Amino acid sequence: MSMEGLSSVQSLQALSALLSTRDEDDEYNCRNMTSSAVMGPGDIGLPSPAVNKSAYTKKDSKAIWSEEEVTEGSQFDDLTDTRPKPEYDILLKQNVGTEDVFLGMSRKDPSSMCCDSMLVKIKLPDTKATDVVLDVKEKFLDLRTPNFKLGLHLPHPVHSQDGKAQFYSERQELEVTLPMNRLMDQINLQR
Repeated sequence: MSMEGLSSVQSLQALSALLSTRDEDDEYNCRNMTSSAVMGPGDIGLPSPAVNKSAYTKKDSKAIWSEEEVTEGSQFDDLTDTRPKPEYDILLKQNVGTEDVFLGMSRKDPSSMCCDSMLVKIKLPDTKATDVVLDVKEKFLDLRTPNFKLGLHLPHPVHSQDGKAQFYSERQELEVTLPMNRLMDQINLQR
């Protein structure tokens, strides 16, 4: 055998050894690797400075959770109250004029981002307007009657003090209109 033949045989054997799957050898090699030898996608680039890994910082050492972790309106949740939840619908409304509809002069479009207010329709059969107790917070609507109880987490923050509620006796339905309070409303809804 010539030197070239020996070299190519050795090259093929080395390539075969690299491509072969040997489970016990791989496990042995992985166990003997140092932590610096095991790399992943997060190891690419410059090392990041040490940061606090905890997402929450407790102010009181005896506190189980902070106020930011508690959902607004959870104080109204009463698991022992067996009153049923009434049927309701949440509709989003826009104030549009003829310049919006026919000429498209404002930047409004049919998306929910351009909506001005939220309308919550609640069906309350066998209920009088005087029996309704309604409390609206920025992200929570609490409604109680002798027959029904509704604790509704709202999909968008609202101006709770500027809302309107009207009870329609003939339909036995309460309509609550709440102006929305979103972060980018000044930019999205300007004329």
